Amino acid sequence: MNQEEIVDRYFLEHRAKVLDIAAFLDRVDRCTDDGNDFRIEALHRCIEELSSDTEGRAERILLLLSDLSTDPVAEAGTQGAGGAVPRTS
Repeated sequence: MNQEEIVDRYFLEHRAKVLDIAAFLDRVDRCTDDGNDFRIEALHRCIEELSSDTEGRAERILLLLSDLSTDPVAEAGTQGAGGAVPRTS
């Protein structure tokens, strides 16, 4: 497919996803608590990466959301994954 065919086929789907993210962030902004959640911070870093015009955005975003540590943890804090990793620096 060429660029026009890809845009014609997928634009509306991805437009809806962008609006969904914007609505989610608006809901978070309306909350009364001022807690900084690592998942929201990770989402903002991903959004910054989306503005890049360099190929490979999906891989870089996946790495932003991935736990690259190799040392085992003594005890898991939760049963499930958080979808992002708390920033240590």
